[in-house]
Amino acid sequence: MESKTSRFPFPYQPYSIQESFMEALYTALDQGKVGIFESPTGTVSLSMRSVHLTVLGKKTVDVCAFMCLILQGKSLSLICGALTWLRDYEEQKKQEAARLLDGPEKKCDAVKEENNSSQPSEPDWVSEFVQKKAERDMVNKLKDEELKRKKREERLEMIRHNAQLRYAMKRKASEEDEAVKLLQLSKEGAESEIHSPEEEGLIVAEYESDDEATPKSRLCDEDDDEDLEEDHVTKIYYCSRTHSQLAQFVHEVQKSPYGAAVRLVNLGSRQNLCINPEVVRLGNVQMMNDRCLEMQKNKHEKREKASDSETKRRRGVAKATCPFSGFENLMAMRDEVLVKVRDVEQLLQHGRETHTCPYYSTRMAIPAAQVVVLPYQSLLHASTRKASGIKLKDQIVIIDEAHNLTDTISAIHSTEISGAQLCRAHSQLSQYCERYRSRLKAKNLMYIKQILFVLEGLVRTLGGKVGQNPNTQSCQPGSELLTINDFLFKAHVDNINLFKVQKYFEKSMISQKLCGFVEKYEGSGVNIHSSSKNKENRRTEGLGRFLQTLQNKPTDVSEQQVAVEDKPIMASPMMLVESFLFALTNANKDGRVVIQKQACLSQSSLKFLLLNAAVHFAQIVQECRAVIIAGGTMQPVADFKEQLLFSAGVPEDRILDFSCGHVIPPENILPIVLCAGPSGQRLEFTFQTRDTPQMMEETGRVLSNLCNIVPGGVVCFFPSYEYEKRILGHWESTGILQRLQSKKKIFQEPKKASQVEQVLSDYSKCIQHCSNGGSGQTGALLFSVVGGKMSEGINFSDDLGRCIVMVGMPYPNIKSPELQEKMAYLDKHMPHIGGKSPGKALIENLCMKAVNQSIGRAIRHRGDYACIVLCDHRYARPGTLQKLPEWIRSSTHTHTTFGPAFASARKFFLEKRQRPPV
Repeated sequence: MESKTSRFPFPYQPYSIQESFMEALYTALDQGKVGIFESPTGTVSLSMRSVHLTVLGKKTVDVCAFMCLILQGKSLSLICGALTWLRDYEEQKKQEAARLLDGPEKKCDAVKEENNSSQPSEPDWVSEFVQKKAERDMVNKLKDEELKRKKREERLEMIRHNAQLRYAMKRKASEEDEAVKLLQLSKEGAESEIHSPEEEGLIVAEYESDDEATPKSRLCDEDDDEDLEEDHVTKIYYCSRTHSQLAQFVHEVQKSPYGAAVRLVNLGSRQNLCINPEVVRLGNVQMMNDRCLEMQKNKHEKREKASDSETKRRRGVAKATCPFSGFENLMAMRDEVLVKVRDVEQLLQHGRETHTCPYYSTRMAIPAAQVVVLPYQSLLHASTRKASGIKLKDQIVIIDEAHNLTDTISAIHSTEISGAQLCRAHSQLSQYCERYRSRLKAKNLMYIKQILFVLEGLVRTLGGKVGQNPNTQSCQPGSELLTINDFLFKAHVDNINLFKVQKYFEKSMISQKLCGFVEKYEGSGVNIHSSSKNKENRRTEGLGRFLQTLQNKPTDVSEQQVAVEDKPIMASPMMLVESFLFALTNANKDGRVVIQKQACLSQSSLKFLLLNAAVHFAQIVQECRAVIIAGGTMQPVADFKEQLLFSAGVPEDRILDFSCGHVIPPENILPIVLCAGPSGQRLEFTFQTRDTPQMMEETGRVLSNLCNIVPGGVVCFFPSYEYEKRILGHWESTGILQRLQSKKKIFQEPKKASQVEQVLSDYSKCIQHCSNGGSGQTGALLFSVVGGKMSEGINFSDDLGRCIVMVGMPYPNIKSPELQEKMAYLDKHMPHIGGKSPGKALIENLCMKAVNQSIGRAIRHRGDYACIVLCDHRYARPGTLQKLPEWIRSSTHTHTTFGPAFASARKFFLEKRQRPPV
């Protein structure tokens, strides 16, 4: 039932902490802030849990069902707070527009004052003319937007009431061209006569660089974009880390008070939304993208040929087109998407029923949408935003699960390419250039030659040569880390304008053309004029044979050597080359290139590392009206602000901090810093001491004692997979593992992500079975790894996680050259905080972020309770304690000996057993 006292429509009476959350969110959106919202899972979800319990009429809830409910509170608070602001904002805009349209004599006072102040020397008649023109322009714009809005709302209302809306009117050719733009079809210019019609699609169109393009053509493109965009629709872009989290958010919107009226579009990749069996069967995302674009291009060419009587008489091989991209069907599904909130599965089902592509119809629905739900990568990567039709100007962005936002941006914009891929790309492009040399315009040949020259330089930095099999070329093993400029000098490509090369890649679509070329001639070797004996043709034959050996597994190369090829092998690695060259256009100080040489050229690689994530986040915070960064645990937040926000140009007064704390009573959590084990051994899991038999055996004794008193489930986190393997092996040889097994059934985090669900299901069933008295064991013990598959997104509520044990401190590998370079960059460009260098602070913050994510797996609602044991005396340091979430830190007890710590834990669980939570 909706609240009667809250101004935020809510499905039940919100708690004060939810009210505070939504009020702060509303303020951030209204004032155009960059908000950092910390809301531990469980702080705002207890109300929904209570409602769920009431509906079921039980005091217990199925564990799996409850795990699906724990995110509801935070999601609902985000939904209701943001959509309440959007509703108020749209209403305010309508009232303002009505006022301006009703009172023409008052509508441009601001324009008058601006003109009078900026141009005081102008004659009155000039000022009056400018003023009246501004008035007319504003009125016309308002009328146009109002007309668009009314037409859209009327059309969507008809669909909501199941009216049989048909698109009977004929579409003009220009309108079809606009639809083609939305579908991202390739633009083909005037081409010279082609003797082989089936090869037309492989030839790049005549190319003009930006400085050569006519102003007229640019103007037409800009006008088309403006016609397609509905500028007056303010949007909320909501993104999260995984598709399952996005699906959960969509389900909450469906159940919220706004679910029936909000226009929500759920974006996904072709891998998630494609329904064409011919494309889906390819599996690999890049291959699916290439095949889909090729089908759309073929459809475009087929339509052009149909209007050309001379071309129509030609005989050629029929090209495959997508049967799910009919224009009228796409228009109809676009509107269906807007009138009903659907998740990805529902979009797929609707697409199959209507024989319509969900991928393109959802993108066509973006301009009229109010909420756009999409993955991290689609929003944080500029070229992906552009390809998806996402425009952030004056819009709202909400980034959920943002605790690793800085690392995510760095990972998205970092790229790696192997020697085998570089050699294959060079060979393929050489063959392409040779085959179509007579048909390519001069500009195309010039840029292709530049790309080939760059590829030669990149292979040279790895100690190899193009034109030879990379599997047979040996290199001197070693690694080298260079700045971007130094790397370009080393590769001898510093005289190439990579910005123009990148623009050529985008406009000519040479990577897609090359994929089609390789697929067409796969296995043939592309031996051009093989009968000729001149030097050029002999070189071409060699490259052709090399291309064939790379396409087909050669008999003289071992399976181990073949295994270094792309996994899965793409038709062409030129897409990776394009990404790598684009990365090299970053500022010299913002990135580094790692040259990693192995014994074989094919196994060697070049890797670009982005050091400054702020350069790619700056555009988002500058363009958007407001940005909300939300997460369960955002601590430590100081480096987050410094590295991402301040470096992106966000002033201090634009940042709004909000932290919920936790609603659980203090007596429901027992965080313990354990400095010593049962035998008095000091717990210090440094690199020098953690592998000693004494330390591993003491850890086993700590865990064994805890298993004696903890009911239900115990989750034990190790700092790395390597240490987990080593300590479990030692426990098995010394009998400690057998003693643990007698108390709790042991489970271990699986190596494959596909097995996680099964392990969790077995773990849950075991605990439930033991709680019913069906076993001599008291529950289950789950071994996991910090940063692994169980440390994020998995929720150990109630009996699934009565005790979380953290073994040691999961510091990252400080010897990593990438990490060392990041530390050096921060020390040079970031200020010292609290007398500590930014590089050292980074190491500690990475460690504590990982710890906070892991220990936050327990305590998922107000009635939950758990003990958290931090096994390492270094956790007691004041600076380290400060990096724990406040709701944990305020209840933390440090014990220098094991006895008092064990006694407090035993008392804690004894009291909970005697007074179970309601």
